[in-house]
Amino acid sequence: MSAGLPADEFKRKNILVTGAGRGIGKRLALGFARLGGRIALVGRSKAEIDLAHIEIEQTGGNALRIRADVTDPEQLTLAVDRARVVFGGPIDVLICAAGTPGPLNTFLQTPLRAWTETLHINLLGVVHSCRAVLPSMIDRRSGKIIVLACDSDAPPNLNFSAYATSKTAVVRFVEALAAEVADHNVQINCLDPGPAYTNLTDEIIRAESRLEPKVVSVAIETRRTGGVAPDKQLEHAAFLASEQSNHITGKLIHITDDWKKLRNAKLRPDALTLRRMNK
Repeated sequence: MSAGLPADEFKRKNILVTGAGRGIGKRLALGFARLGGRIALVGRSKAEIDLAHIEIEQTGGNALRIRADVTDPEQLTLAVDRARVVFGGPIDVLICAAGTPGPLNTFLQTPLRAWTETLHINLLGVVHSCRAVLPSMIDRRSGKIIVLACDSDAPPNLNFSAYATSKTAVVRFVEALAAEVADHNVQINCLDPGPAYTNLTDEIIRAESRLEPKVVSVAIETRRTGGVAPDKQLEHAAFLASEQSNHITGKLIHITDDWKKLRNAKLRPDALTLRRMNK
């Protein structure tokens, strides 16, 4: 972790991560565990969250495994309640990393069920997660929510309609929700973690015949290099989860943004939002 964030910022903090069994969700879960956080690992796959749990415990971290589907609001409520009981306190930080690329095909050639399922996971999964943690955050006037968003302010790529729609909708949801909870000292932001080698990378490469060459090229390069370093993603997420970002809410932060400069920045209301592409 780079200098600038207190070394003990997350010790004894309760952090719930959805999609914690794989990809960037797992990266951030492992990272926050190293920083001293108590991690509630939420995911659909028992095998995946079991492995993440083992990796955290092997490094001396503290984690709890919870099988839950983000498309089911009752399961998310129960997950938050269980974490509160086991950790002895409410969730301090929510990281929404559960997601799916959805069908990588034309809109008309995609089964409607597959298209809408993408929205259920990528958009409603975030909605359900926020509904589960916000009451306690508002009651104690403290809370941080980080939602992963990818290229949401960039021009759309061919045959990504379900993914692009869901991820852009999530950013707008975060902007709207941030305004509602700002007076309760709860901050919610989106983080674009940049390219990283995940299941999405392999799915793009497998679907190369239906996708634009530039998209496939980026995926191949990401598989070769691993993409953005996990420590850099953790730095940005840790900043947004820390007290140093209390003045930032409803924003779309890119991995290329200098978080150190944002610590004391006075941002325009429309800065770092979906409208940033028009600057």
